[in-house]
Amino acid sequence: MDNILTRLKNFAVDYFTLTAQLVPQADAEKSIRDDVTFRGINIIILVLAILIASLGLNTNSTAVIIGAMLISPLMGPIIGLGLGVGIHDFDLLKRCLRNLVIAAGFSVLASTIYFLISPVAEGHSELLARTSPTIYDVLIGFFGGGAGIIAIGARHKGNVIPGVAIATALMPPLCTAGYGLATWQLSYFFGAFYLFIINSIYIAFATFIGVKLLGYKGANIVNDARARRVRTWVYTLAILTMLPSIYLTYNMLRQNKFNMQAQKFVAQECVFPATQVLSEKATMKGNDRKITIALIGQPLPIDSLELALTSRLQYYGLEGTQLSFIQGGNIIKPSAQNENIRDIYQMAQSTITTQQQTIDSLQTIVADVRRSQDFGSKIAPELKVLWPQIRDIAISKSIFSSTAGDKPDTVHVALVHYSSPLSSEQLTKFREYLCARLSLDEIEIVNTPSPQSFSQSKKTAHEVKK
Repeated sequence: MDNILTRLKNFAVDYFTLTAQLVPQADAEKSIRDDVTFRGINIIILVLAILIASLGLNTNSTAVIIGAMLISPLMGPIIGLGLGVGIHDFDLLKRCLRNLVIAAGFSVLASTIYFLISPVAEGHSELLARTSPTIYDVLIGFFGGGAGIIAIGARHKGNVIPGVAIATALMPPLCTAGYGLATWQLSYFFGAFYLFIINSIYIAFATFIGVKLLGYKGANIVNDARARRVRTWVYTLAILTMLPSIYLTYNMLRQNKFNMQAQKFVAQECVFPATQVLSEKATMKGNDRKITIALIGQPLPIDSLELALTSRLQYYGLEGTQLSFIQGGNIIKPSAQNENIRDIYQMAQSTITTQQQTIDSLQTIVADVRRSQDFGSKIAPELKVLWPQIRDIAISKSIFSSTAGDKPDTVHVALVHYSSPLSSEQLTKFREYLCARLSLDEIEIVNTPSPQSFSQSKKTAHEVKK
């Protein structure tokens, strides 16, 4: 047993030891300190990156948003915060805080101005996704920050730093906050800015832990009481930042579960002979839950329907949920009509595309068959000169099926009627001629009676049948 534990320990040490792969602490510190300050080029690049990200959110383009994340220099002061706390460099800590506030301020200002000018004010999915942070965003920020500090301290960085920039997504929340201010939707502003705070704090927190694990030495002159006080603030801030996200995650999971149960209920219970479910919407505010179902087709007695289906809610874990039905003329609203027309148009387009693909496929098959049928008449005059003993020829494309269950094979077959047999050498040259002349990879030559023999056999069989 001791031997096994020793081997496991040696295995872990061998694969997870970082010492030989790390740059000196001074080099890693210099790399971080150089990216902390936001002046000149850095601030211009930041503003341009914010505008690019705002365009991506405004047009709902994921690729543009990712590009803005890669351009942004916003990661510098956040990593610097973690380093400053980790090595007790409080001057660096103050400088990073100041620059992070400046960067966030310029970012929100630039995005607010953009969305005030932009004629497109609708909130798309990429934008709305940044308004409800959860515990998952905490984990993303923490793991991303951990990967970032290890990559900065490593000799071979690879694609880690760009990957961290994309994964932690610092830019989109600031743009969404600007959108919230520009459209005066403060729930968007506070939700998005809270996401930015989560990302920033947990990237810095992971950097702080990484600095400790990497064994970076602190400043020579350190006020121990002050260092302990700062560490206490760091841990407290990390916990306080996490708490709202836990509550939001709980609400999100409740909403997701409610949506799934509501969809299951509607799919299994709302089945009527002459009436169809047009749409369903599950909403939940606190403990108040409601399912709104739109019906189309033959009108149904609403009171009886609600009474009958309400009794079935308990079997789906939906006790206390209010049911609301809309049917007939009530559902014919311009927005609903537009959605229905759009759905019908999309279905028609899909059907047309499928039919066109089928037509193209059939046309290809027909062209292939016609091409095969023309092979014989195409080369008949040449055969009369090259191989006079060939009287008739028919060339076709055939599918050979195996009785042993093997995969069917498609081959070209030449049915040839000779006045006298070809020699082996002549037959080989004839096959090579056919392949070259007809642009085929392979062809099978089969000796066959004359066409007149087939006709006579068919006539005889017909007379016998009579």
